[in-house]
Amino acid sequence: MQSGYLKQVQWVGFAGAVLLTAAALAGKFLTLPGGAAAAVLAAGVAGVGLVVLAWAFAGRILLTGDAGAGWPRRTLVLWGAPLLAAPPLFSSDVYSYLAQGEIAARGLDVYSVGPRAGLGAASAITGRVSEYWQDAPSPYGPVFSAVERWIAGVAGENPVLGVLGYRLAAVAGLAMAVWAVPRLARLAGVSEGVALWLGVLNPLVLWHFLGGAHNDALMAGLMLAGTACALTAIGESLDSVRLGAGVLLICLGALVKFPAIVALAVVGVALLRRRGATYPRLAGMGAAAAGVFVLVAVVVSGLSDLGFGWLRTMTTSGSVNSWMAPTNWFGFLTGPLGPGTQTMIGVGKIIGYVFIAVLSVLLVQRQLKGQIGPVTALGALLAVVAVLGPVIQPWYLLWAVIPLACAVDVHRGRIALAGLSVVFAVVIPPLAGNFSGRIVQLVIGYVGGLAVVAATALIMRKTETTPSARISSH
Repeated sequence: MQSGYLKQVQWVGFAGAVLLTAAALAGKFLTLPGGAAAAVLAAGVAGVGLVVLAWAFAGRILLTGDAGAGWPRRTLVLWGAPLLAAPPLFSSDVYSYLAQGEIAARGLDVYSVGPRAGLGAASAITGRVSEYWQDAPSPYGPVFSAVERWIAGVAGENPVLGVLGYRLAAVAGLAMAVWAVPRLARLAGVSEGVALWLGVLNPLVLWHFLGGAHNDALMAGLMLAGTACALTAIGESLDSVRLGAGVLLICLGALVKFPAIVALAVVGVALLRRRGATYPRLAGMGAAAAGVFVLVAVVVSGLSDLGFGWLRTMTTSGSVNSWMAPTNWFGFLTGPLGPGTQTMIGVGKIIGYVFIAVLSVLLVQRQLKGQIGPVTALGALLAVVAVLGPVIQPWYLLWAVIPLACAVDVHRGRIALAGLSVVFAVVIPPLAGNFSGRIVQLVIGYVGGLAVVAATALIMRKTETTPSARISSH
C-alpha cells in the first residue's frame, strides 16, 4: 500500500476536522448575517463529510490489507487534535456536568438537587443546561461525580476551563481504549489495525467522545482497559494481581455509568470456563462478582463523601422519551389508540427490560458453553443494553461498536458496523447559527458543503491505489 495515498487520506480527514472546528467556533461566538451563516454551515457540513469520507476510504484499504496499529493511532491524534479546540459538539450534556460539579463543590447533594435549585435560575451555568435537565439530579456514579467536583474546584464557573477539563477526562478514557483495543483484538484473533480503525478512529468517537466530551469516553476506557487486563490475566497461569486490577477498573467504569457492569459478567464467565463451567459455579461466580462491585461501590461512595444517592437516580436519563429507543416506539404507536402514550411507553420500557434480561442470560450461556468468545459476548451484551434500554443516544452505540470492532472478523459484519457508524455520524447535522425562516441559506449551506465532499470523493477515488504492501505498525 503506497504511503502517499494514506497520507492523502490523513490530510483530508484533518482538513475536515479543522473545518468543523472553525464552523462550530464561528457559529457559537459570531453573529452571522445570512450569507456568512450559510458559508459557515457549508464549512461544517463539509467538515463532517470529509472526516467520514476519509475514514471510509481508509477502511477500504485497511479491510483488504494487512493493517498494523500505527497508522490508526497516528491518524486519531491528527484528526482529534483540532476538535479539542471546538465548543461542545452535537450535545450540551457537558454543561450539565459543569452544573453538577459546581453543585457538588458547594457541598450540596448532587443526587437530590438539580442545577436550577442548586445554582439558581440566573446562573450562567444553569442557562447553558438543557431545559430537560435543569431540575434533574445527577444520574452518574460517584466516580464521575468526584471528577465533576474536582473540575469545578479547578475551573470554577468558567465554562471554557470546565469544558477543557471534561475534554481531558475524555482523552484519558480514549487513551485507555486505544491501549485496550489491540489487546482485545489479539484475544479474539482480529487485526489490530482494523479494530482500531473501526473502534476508536470511528467518526462517532471523534464527534461524541472528543467533540461532545461525553463521560461515556471515561466509562468505556475504564471498562475496556479492565476487560483487557482481566482477560489477559486468565491464561495458562492465572495472574491474580492483573485480574484484580482489571476487575477494579471495570467496577470504576460502572461507577461512572452503570452499563459497564456487564464486563464483570464476561470476565466472571471467562474465569469460570478456566476452572470448569457448571451452572452452580456460575451462580457462585455471579454472587462473588456482585459482592466485589458492592465492596468497591461502598469504598468509593464513602471515600468521596458523595453517599449512595446515585442508586436512586440511575434511571433519570430515561425520563425523557427518546424517539430513537425501540422500546418507546411501542408507546408512540399504541398510546394514541386509547391507553395514553406515556402509559404505553412505560409498558414498552418494561418489555425492553424483560428482553434485556432474557437475551443477557442467553448470551452468558453461549459464552459459558464456548459458542462465543468473551470479547464478542461483551459487545453483544452492551448492544442489547443500548438498543433495548429506555433511551438511546448516538454515542451509546459506541458501548457496543468498540468491543465488537475487536471481535468481528467477518467482512460483512465489519461493513455493517461501519455503515451503522456512518449513518449515525451524519444524522445529527452541524449547527451554525439560527436558520429559522431562512430556508434559502440553509439549502445553500448544505448544497455547498455536500458539493465539496462530492468533489473530494471523486479526486480520492481517482487517486486510490490497490493495496500492495503492509501498513507499518511503528
